[in-house]
This record gives sequence, C-alpha cells and structure tokens, in this order.
Amino acid sequence: MNGASSASQTLEITANAGVVQARQRVRALAQQCRFSLVEQTKLITAASELARNTLIHGGGGTMTGGLVEERGRRGVRLVFDDRGPGIPDVDLALTDGWTSGAGMGLGLSGSKRLVDEFLLETVPGQGTTVTVTKWAR
Repeated sequence: MNGASSASQTLEITANAGVVQARQRVRALAQQCRFSLVEQTKLITAASELARNTLIHGGGGTMTGGLVEERGRRGVRLVFDDRGPGIPDVDLALTDGWTSGAGMGLGLSGSKRLVDEFLLETVPGQGTTVTVTKWAR
C-alpha cells in the first residue's frame, strides 16, 4: 500500500460547527492510527488552527483527511482548502509569533511545528491549500 491512503472524507468548514467537526474527525483518525495522546493533541491542535484559518481568513472551505501509508509508515494526512483571498506575504504568515489577531495565536508557523510535513500553496485572489501529515511514532 505504498503511497496509498484510506478513503478520505471531506468536511465543509463554513461555520464554527465545521471547526468542531474537523477536530472530532482528526481525533478519530489519530486514534485509528494509534497515535499517543501527546501526538493526538499536537495533530488536533494544528488541525483546529488550520480549520479556523480556513473559516476566518479563507471565508470557509473544506478539510479532507484520511490515513496514509508510505514507505512502511502510517500516518494522517489533512488538506485544508479555501477559495479566499490567499496569503499576500507567506514569509510573514510563517514567522514565529506573528498573528492576525484571531485564533489561538499559533499561526501557521505553530501549526507547522506540530506536524511532520507541511505544504502551503497560495495564490493571492484565488485561495490557499495547506496539506499536513503526521506520522505514527
């Protein structure tokens, strides 16, 4: 099953309830992957911040998540996608301690530290996609 993923599920994030549902879905995936409680908490925290960013800054969007297996490793991959204004200054957005004033204050840089793989794709005026992966230890 190299590079394969389980049946991914997509959730709409168009209101605070979507952020809550995203957290619940990520918790279930992390438990399926047998993450420790600490690793579960890291992934759920990152997902919560990214879901809130999708809602607040992207005007809503989706989270697609599922289990993945690559090179004998098993993990959880999440994709947050919006069609909002994009991020005009990615370097600033990824600066430690920078916050727009909303959310938990972790920002993108905090979310990046909590996962093993982090990919940000953004086009001003077209939207942002953030893909994160956390591998089981």
